[in-house]
Amino acid sequence: MGCPSRRRMEGSEELESSLLTQPWASVRFGESSFLAKVCFRDTGYILLISDLSCVWYERADAEAVGQRSKELNKRLTVHVSSFLNHLCSLMCPLLAGQPGATTACSCHRSPSGLRLHVKSELSGLPFYWDFHCCPAPLDMVSRHLVRPLIQMNLALQCQVQELISLLLQKDAEIEDYRESGATLSRDRLRTEPFREEAFQQNFVAETLPRICSAGEGQAFASALQQLYTAVTQQELRQARKRHCSEDDVDTAPTAETMKHPHSPAASQEDETTSSSERTSPASSPAQKPRLPAAKAKPKKAKGLFS
Repeated sequence: MGCPSRRRMEGSEELESSLLTQPWASVRFGESSFLAKVCFRDTGYILLISDLSCVWYERADAEAVGQRSKELNKRLTVHVSSFLNHLCSLMCPLLAGQPGATTACSCHRSPSGLRLHVKSELSGLPFYWDFHCCPAPLDMVSRHLVRPLIQMNLALQCQVQELISLLLQKDAEIEDYRESGATLSRDRLRTEPFREEAFQQNFVAETLPRICSAGEGQAFASALQQLYTAVTQQELRQARKRHCSEDDVDTAPTAETMKHPHSPAASQEDETTSSSERTSPASSPAQKPRLPAAKAKPKKAKGLFS
């Protein structure tokens, strides 16, 4: 009886893990810019979308998709998997910046959430779909946006420091060539020695304003999408390792108990025999009254007091 529920739970976990490694994409609906990511499977889909002021999401299983498709597309009688495949073929190119020629999207914000309306065609008939997105919980926002961005920032800082170190080494190498009498064959290739402090000041004064003026729609370029995927994949691997370590800790006492299943409860005869064998002439008075009760070994008991 629990198998369908367990399969749904495993399908939901697999869907959530797959969504985590999907990079955010910049997309526009009308005049509004969004960051969005989506994952489709046979078991359903998860959509996560943000305007950098709010974050919304929708998780729909196959049953919910089938029910909504009947309400929105009464003329279409196809299997739920066909709807999911068609939605995937519409949304993935849309997030990649290559929407289909027959695909139109619009969005409507409300205090309770965001509704994304998609219009297209399926089997020559009009196809409609509404994503009913509600505010995402804080742990979901943290897992998919905040923590990966912090990790990406740390990774980029390490990368910058390594590049600075490499530049300084190259400058030292070039200076050694110059001191050895080497000259440039083309003067236009001459560069000034790298100065980290001057570089940082120039970056803040000139480059940073250009980046900020580009707008929110350029938040995730392709290189950053690759870095986001690498960071989240690493997080998944570490989460699996932690989960396996916790399982090992939980099963360790069980394995020890299986090796010695009767060790906590020794039999009465074993206790009597063991106590007799351990008893010596220097036994305490509290142990002496017990010895005559060992009727099965009267000679041994008599010899102890002789």
